Amino acid sequence: MAQAAIGRAARRTRGQFVGATRRLWPFGRSNATRLLFAPHDLRTADPTTAGDFYAGYYAFAGRTLRSHGESPFDATPPSDAWAEALYGFGWLRHMRAADTAIARANARSLVEDFIARRRDRHDIARRPAVAARRLIAFLSHSPLLLEGADHAFYERYLRHVSRLTDRLSLALSGAVEGADRLNGLIAIAFAAICLDGQDGHRRRIEILLSEELDEQILPDGGHLSRNPRLLIEFLLDLLPLRETFAARGLEPPRGVMTAIERMMPHLRLFRHGDGALALFNGMGTTPPDLMATLAAYDDARGRPTEHAAYSGYSRLAAERSIVVTDAGAPPRGAYSVEAHAGCLAFEFSSGPQRIIVNCGASRFGPPELKLAARSTAAHSTLVLDDRSSANFGMVLGEMRVVSGPRDVRVARQDGADGAEWVASHDGYRRSLGATHTRRLTLARDGAALAGEDEVALTGTRTALASALRFHLHPNVRASLVRDGSGALLALASGEVWSFEAGGLTIAIEESIFLASSDGRRRTEQLVIAFDAVATPRVTWRFSRISTANPRAGKTVAAAIAEREAAEPAPDA
Repeated sequence: MAQAAIGRAARRTRGQFVGATRRLWPFGRSNATRLLFAPHDLRTADPTTAGDFYAGYYAFAGRTLRSHGESPFDATPPSDAWAEALYGFGWLRHMRAADTAIARANARSLVEDFIARRRDRHDIARRPAVAARRLIAFLSHSPLLLEGADHAFYERYLRHVSRLTDRLSLALSGAVEGADRLNGLIAIAFAAICLDGQDGHRRRIEILLSEELDEQILPDGGHLSRNPRLLIEFLLDLLPLRETFAARGLEPPRGVMTAIERMMPHLRLFRHGDGALALFNGMGTTPPDLMATLAAYDDARGRPTEHAAYSGYSRLAAERSIVVTDAGAPPRGAYSVEAHAGCLAFEFSSGPQRIIVNCGASRFGPPELKLAARSTAAHSTLVLDDRSSANFGMVLGEMRVVSGPRDVRVARQDGADGAEWVASHDGYRRSLGATHTRRLTLARDGAALAGEDEVALTGTRTALASALRFHLHPNVRASLVRDGSGALLALASGEVWSFEAGGLTIAIEESIFLASSDGRRRTEQLVIAFDAVATPRVTWRFSRISTANPRAGKTVAAAIAEREAAEPAPDA
């Protein structure tokens, strides 16, 4: 923590020195006098939202504020996330999609109010990540703002965009780290090719952006944060940036091209049969519209990456079944602000139905829920002594990973029974003297997933409370059979799966699913409690006992009756 604070202080001091130098020697700056190009915004717009804005209702980040005819910038924000969305101006796309005189006039009025009254002095508006989103939005939706505008507004707009670009450049010379730094460089790159008089800076920005992409985007296409959601956000900006370079007759930076080529197949690694992405390290609700947009830009459209060694993710696929696993050490520093303690967790789906999931991320919920969603217990993996395999702490105002697994090993192969995956991590070694190893085998026909969890202990312990947790998707209904030694899982698609754990007792407990399109949903989890000292190895198995039928008419009770009828009598 001390090293992080010293490093940030040094970068802030450097930024202040650079800022003072530029103020004393301003001849290197060149204000734009003309807008040359407006980038394409790939994010989906809803024209009906423009009507809500005109009526004074502003809904961002899960919260709604009514302005009662006043400027939304004068209201008290209901949350920081709401304010970040407001000052980021991404909502201009909804007003542009409405394509009405009222929407254009309202958008220009709000932007003019923001510029004239220096709303950019607000603490949240000055954050580099928010300023970067605002710069991209002002450039992308300049046709909405400038169509029919007078020359005075046009000049004020260009001066503001030039000043915003310069201030964001100054901020990036200081203590801006992680994804925020990459977002800022992308925004400045947009400004360098969309405004005139920027050719002298463009080459330097291209080099900085390429270097940052090479650093943050791993060779397998993952991001240093290991967060799949960030890949979506970066691609939604990098693809229009590539297009804008081409439209200007310029060659896109090498780093932009290679990053896109690496990220596309890596993103497909997480995709289940229903199109949703697996819930690891900050991933929440999958936006189907944005995924469809990215798929349209996917030139290769090849097979997904099966093993991302640098990012620590793997994908097993057989017929209709897909397994996505996490076997990577948590990121550190600024890249860990959304990281989870889910090492060796997995998700499992059959056809269009997800069966085993993780709880997902709560970006806009209360701090307690956000932290709980990052714990090991919120993932489908082994929990020892009711602790997480990684620990979180407040560092520089952010809840980061401060310790966790460092020695994470993984191997996979195609065996006689199907695809095999084995991994281990030492996240519990320091606190409990334990190492967790998990083995998964997905049958060739996808009809069975066999697993084994082993706890290796050092030292002498008399007992170690342990729990295997398998969180169920909300569309899965579970029922215990054989006095709790087995369970049947009825899927909405009509499939029925059985689950057993080598004779150990299975319990069904409450869980929560945070990645539903309609908000948080209650769900269930299968829990196997055991003593890792007395039982260091536990085997378990999911088996499909009924395929999907068009009517989906088979009930859990009918599946239980069929299952019991097929089993031999106890005295047989």
